Amino acid sequence: MLNANEAAALHAQLTIVDGVEYCNWDRQIFEQLVAGGVSAVHATVAYHETARETLSRIGEWNRLFQAFNDLICPVNSITDIRTAKTEGRVAILLGAQNSSPIEDDIDLVALFRQLGLRVMQLTYNNQSLLASGCFELKDGGVTRFGREVIREMNRVGMLIDLAHGGEVSTLDAAELSDRPIVVSHANPRFYHDTPRNVSEGEMRAVAETGGLLGLSAYPRHLPNGAQTPLRSFCDMAARAVDIMGVEHVGIGTDLCQNQPVSVLSWMRGGRWNPGVPGATSDLDWPVETDWFAQATDFPNLTAGLAARGFSGKEIAGIMGENWLRVLSTTTDQQTSDE
Repeated sequence: MLNANEAAALHAQLTIVDGVEYCNWDRQIFEQLVAGGVSAVHATVAYHETARETLSRIGEWNRLFQAFNDLICPVNSITDIRTAKTEGRVAILLGAQNSSPIEDDIDLVALFRQLGLRVMQLTYNNQSLLASGCFELKDGGVTRFGREVIREMNRVGMLIDLAHGGEVSTLDAAELSDRPIVVSHANPRFYHDTPRNVSEGEMRAVAETGGLLGLSAYPRHLPNGAQTPLRSFCDMAARAVDIMGVEHVGIGTDLCQNQPVSVLSWMRGGRWNPGVPGATSDLDWPVETDWFAQATDFPNLTAGLAARGFSGKEIAGIMGENWLRVLSTTTDQQTSDE
């Protein structure tokens, strides 16, 4: 078992990848990522945005890349993440937490991939044109259009994410995809029984594709919210490894830092739920844990895994190398007909 000093030394050497964040991006946030040792972040550009709106979000990121090029860089190839590590910068991997950007036009999959969108969820909680979300009362699985989009995402090199998908939809996607799929930010349902977390069947199916589950530090995905101790989170990681294999477990913190409640309203209700966008009195961001409240806390995850008995190689995989493997085999390789 690594001691505290050994864990700290290991953390400095790791190439750390966070499976998803949606922060109010500014210099301070980027500096926190660098200070936390993070080499890459999958940053959300869309929840319910249309194609036109998503184009604007990508344009905003292009301005951020110009304004803060001393701290961040875009991911054009997975090698950019390795380069960012050596340069002390953070590589930004753009992704959508819903299929809304492609609307009902399959040609937009390739177009958005060309613009740098490397990850897309098939649905965000609700029924989409592609699949059923995890909060639908009936999970109809992947739709006919969804089957075609999965094939197209495989073709152009866009990673398929089921973080907010229903169980049947996730199992369908695992069977239909020729490439690894991921659940970028969720925890096992055995740990905390909420629709946003995943069953052991989903975990095994994702692993069988070669993909991974990004373990989430978001308090509402934890059994006791902000009071959940780090040891409990690491015990959960150990059991997830027993089910999926250590090469199929990563980190997807779901960190939403410095965002106003209006952003939470948009995530929850979009344009479809008139009750949520106006915000109710109990709509608010949860209190964070004391071991993960911002990106500077990433060393706590390494230390916790080390204290739980994970080896240096296993920690390196969970903290980033497993993400790098999946991304390199999905988003950096297009099929021969491309």
